[in-house]
Amino acid sequence: MSKTEFDICVIGGGAGGLVVAAGGASLGAKVVLIEKNQLGGDCLHFGCVPSKTLLHSAKVAQTMRTAATYGITSASPQIAIPDVMGRVQQVISTIEVHDSPEHFRDLGIEVIFGDGQFISPIQYRVNERVITAKSFVIATGSSPATPPIPGLETTPYLTNESIFSLTEQVEHLIIMGGGPIGIEMSQAFRRLGCQVSVLERGKQILSREDFDMAEIVSSRLQEEGVNIILNSSVTGVQGNPNDIHVTYTDAESRENTMQGSHLLISAGRKPNVNGLGLDQAGVELEQGRIKTDKQLRTTNRKIYACGDVVGPYQFTHMAEHHAGVILRNAIFRLPAKIEERVIPWCTFTDPELARVGLSEEEAQQQNIPHRVYAFPFNDIDRAQAEGETDGKAKIITNLKGKLLGAALVGPNAGELIHEYTLAIAKRMKASDLSGVIHIYPTLAQINRRVADQRLKKMDSATLWLTRFIIEQSLLQYSVKNRAGL
Repeated sequence: MSKTEFDICVIGGGAGGLVVAAGGASLGAKVVLIEKNQLGGDCLHFGCVPSKTLLHSAKVAQTMRTAATYGITSASPQIAIPDVMGRVQQVISTIEVHDSPEHFRDLGIEVIFGDGQFISPIQYRVNERVITAKSFVIATGSSPATPPIPGLETTPYLTNESIFSLTEQVEHLIIMGGGPIGIEMSQAFRRLGCQVSVLERGKQILSREDFDMAEIVSSRLQEEGVNIILNSSVTGVQGNPNDIHVTYTDAESRENTMQGSHLLISAGRKPNVNGLGLDQAGVELEQGRIKTDKQLRTTNRKIYACGDVVGPYQFTHMAEHHAGVILRNAIFRLPAKIEERVIPWCTFTDPELARVGLSEEEAQQQNIPHRVYAFPFNDIDRAQAEGETDGKAKIITNLKGKLLGAALVGPNAGELIHEYTLAIAKRMKASDLSGVIHIYPTLAQINRRVADQRLKKMDSATLWLTRFIIEQSLLQYSVKNRAGL
């Protein structure tokens, strides 16, 4: 058999694939990177970067409206959606320089653009060229899932791959799905002056979060004018550009019709596994995702997979974590395994909602003995100073105080959650956070204050015992004293 051409062949130029390619090349491996469309993946072009850019523009507009709260004259912002989206595209262009083909070629990586597939367990064909490598890495990401709704195939609709390229005003945005993408976009477009309606099948938005935490976000959205319809099921759509009609049943099984100018489908994501020739490669699927072991090896031991095609956590930071595990296994042959216990995430609404570890509901469902402690942001001085007091911190511990999970809904929750992430990863107790000095006045003080709640609850339980011990000691001392001992 002829010698393999490359050490690593990376298929997919998103977050995970780029980290594997760059990391492999920096360690001296001969790497080829194959991408069908453009480097940078969903996060750069259609996900994290554009959504956070849009959310920031929306927050600026909202700050102008509410400036009187801070002792400054309020103003009505003049908003043109095309201009806002122009800034979004400008930010993407600025960042994508770091993900350019030239950058990776400068690292010694061969970059090939094309749509390829495996033709055997050890060969991948692209642009009529057959690639051989010691290890392959599938990092093809995911794409928006489109539910089988009557009329959708003939009705104009948006997904996260098209909404950031809008060139016209949006009068009324109807959003199907109350997950993180749909909810972030609902607040952004509402703050940018659009009428917004959210149709959610479940009993709450952000279904992966505890109800009490998601409800704080929901209340804020509704206060700002977002129309949220829960327990709704879309039965059909029809219309033309700027004239969309959505038929749905509500919680009472009544049929309703809503008219809007634009429709956003936000019904989850599906792994990009079609057309890769996985059968030829001997790579199996499991529940629509590529089946891997803890080392991210597929059922073909020469082929690894990372990121959204593996799931279940479809986050950029997980794809990057996966990439590190693959590099340690593929290059150094170390038995590195993926982290499954401590996975943080955040929904970047205002207020933000972040979580790591077990939720209260998950602890209940798994019959894990636990305790729950909470502390509100309105008792944090920095939150009062900045006028951002909605929300709270909540921790879940076992009966001995070991941290099992934490959730924050409030200002900068996505930043604050990392203290809990480290604490849970290191199997620390709530008392460990209580014993750490936190700068005053900072929002991070809430991490100590919520941990203090456990000590206060323990005090009430141990106070009687402490007093009893002291009283017994005093009594014994008094008896001995009177006896002249």
